[in-house]
Amino acid sequence: MEELSQALASSFSVSQDLNSTAAPHPRLSQYKSKYSSLEQSERRRRLLELQKSKRLDYVNHARRLAEDDWTGVESEEEDKKDDEEMDIDTGKKLPKRYANQGSTSAYTKSGYCVNRFSSLLPGGNRRNSTTAKDYTILDCIYSEVNQTYYVLDVMCWRGHPFYDCQTDFRFYWMHSKLPEEEGLGEKTKLNPFKFVGLKNFPCTPESLCKVLSMDFPFEVDGLLFYHKQTHYSPGSTPLVGWLRPYMVSDVLGVAVPSGPLTTKPEYAGHQLQQIIEHKRSQKEGVKEKLTHKVSENGHYELEHLSTPKLKNPPHTPDHPSSLMEN
Repeated sequence: MEELSQALASSFSVSQDLNSTAAPHPRLSQYKSKYSSLEQSERRRRLLELQKSKRLDYVNHARRLAEDDWTGVESEEEDKKDDEEMDIDTGKKLPKRYANQGSTSAYTKSGYCVNRFSSLLPGGNRRNSTTAKDYTILDCIYSEVNQTYYVLDVMCWRGHPFYDCQTDFRFYWMHSKLPEEEGLGEKTKLNPFKFVGLKNFPCTPESLCKVLSMDFPFEVDGLLFYHKQTHYSPGSTPLVGWLRPYMVSDVLGVAVPSGPLTTKPEYAGHQLQQIIEHKRSQKEGVKEKLTHKVSENGHYELEHLSTPKLKNPPHTPDHPSSLMEN
């Protein structure tokens, strides 16, 4: 004790290394780093590695989604506390669309069933549902105006799961199999809603310019950017991004042709300023309320680009805020 008292009296150092106010806390490495502190490229790399390491029971999960049978799930989770958790929250994240045992059901992303009807999807009506294994699960966007389900992705087809398949293969399968189902893109008594697969294009400057100069039979809300190697993962992920068409030139720095899709609205300048301030605050380490909220939820980097709400929006159907809500 006397030696320690003498050492403290002469110096505050308790080891041979000099003390520094800028040194990290010795227990800092024991704490988990925040999800928002990682760069987007690093989060993408880690998620891709996590995909390879996980081997989930997608077949069993897809069967439960199709048959709406969740008995025994709680007991299985108790038996596998030390195992990996399923990254699909069955209570909140359900696919938009699935067909099984002669019936077709439409679900919101919150898990609520909003419609049940027959369709020409495999397992979607009593005529083409030969076995209980003929179920199909799709990720869709529903257009009430056109009475059409626009297919974004495929998670299961005729009982075969595609959750752990890469993006290129899932898109190839979707565009190959949908046209094979005769009458799926037409409205009939047996198929009251049309099913149309959305086109996908390579993400190159030439391809972007070509897409932005095309005419589409529907109103284009935005562009989805998929990582080629990502598996299907419900919810927000840094492996999938979204931009409105007029944002491509400012965010990606690509020269785009002038046209209806690339015409900037009046609020675009204010929106771009928000993006610049957000980037600057990230570099300076300033945590604003909006930035902090987005980071905690683990949303991908481009989510803050959504249309800002004006203080006194005019009550017109063509106002940007009403379009965003639609």
